[in-house]
Amino acid sequence: MYLVWTDVFSHPLWAVSTVILGLILRSQRRGSWDPRACLVQLKGKTAIVTGANTGIGKFIALDFALRGARVIMACRSEARGSVALHEIRKRSGNADVHLRLVNTSSLASVRAFAEGVLREEKELHILVNNAGASGLPRDITSDGLEVSFATNHVGPFLLTNLLLDLLKQSAPARIVNVSSMNHWKGMVDFSHFKGKNLGYTMDSVYNHTKLHNVICTNELARRLQGTGVTANSVHPGLVMTEIMRHYNFMVRFLFNMIGIFFFKSSEEGAVSTIYCAVAMEMEGITGKYFDSDCSLGLPAPLARDPTLAVKVFEFCERLTSKF
Repeated sequence: MYLVWTDVFSHPLWAVSTVILGLILRSQRRGSWDPRACLVQLKGKTAIVTGANTGIGKFIALDFALRGARVIMACRSEARGSVALHEIRKRSGNADVHLRLVNTSSLASVRAFAEGVLREEKELHILVNNAGASGLPRDITSDGLEVSFATNHVGPFLLTNLLLDLLKQSAPARIVNVSSMNHWKGMVDFSHFKGKNLGYTMDSVYNHTKLHNVICTNELARRLQGTGVTANSVHPGLVMTEIMRHYNFMVRFLFNMIGIFFFKSSEEGAVSTIYCAVAMEMEGITGKYFDSDCSLGLPAPLARDPTLAVKVFEFCERLTSKF
């Protein structure tokens, strides 16, 4: 007798599993830290937020603007970025919010953006590497890099390193890299950067890139000790954003249907990043990974191989020095 979909959905195990999943996801909806209760002001401070035209990035930029910061929205799309820019200026009452274009999948674009920042800005106090994508189709960029690795890791890695001197000169300063709890599922294989030995089932490539985010953040933090610049990585939680836009219709439909009931809004998803960027209790904290409820987590790969961070960071340095 063949098993049909109705048999699956009517099975008691399906209902129990759904309830358990719902409880787990709902527990992530809101942490104990509330940005609205944080009185920290950012007047006189300059912040860059990548991917600031939508989702989590837009709410991070809005929060900084409300605190009085000079905010640079680093976006890929001029049209969508302009809409978000006007909205943030209107909602915050802060006219010192600006749009600059950058495509993190292109190292030439990253270098051009960084050159503009170094030319125009005298200080930089907060850098949030938020831009990223999941489910990108298999492709190799003009730089010879696998497109997900270029977008989610290599581009942000290069941008951070190009702006390091400005961050040091502006210290105290903070770097916050948006990663994911899925980094636990990732693996390190340097051939992945060139699109080799990769499987494209669901978000496996995304998981690898997020693992590299965490590893390189920790190594960067070690190298920055004593400079007054901190570097931390965060998991925003399961959030209703456009990060799934590259998946097929059915996957997106199921994601959105479940998300309506259980996932965080973009505003809620921005909380852990804002916490790492502005909270007073984060002063001097560096080289850590924070979960969506702003609690500290420990990335497993570093525990398995203490030298892994050095190897990965040095590989990325050599890779980006070629462009």
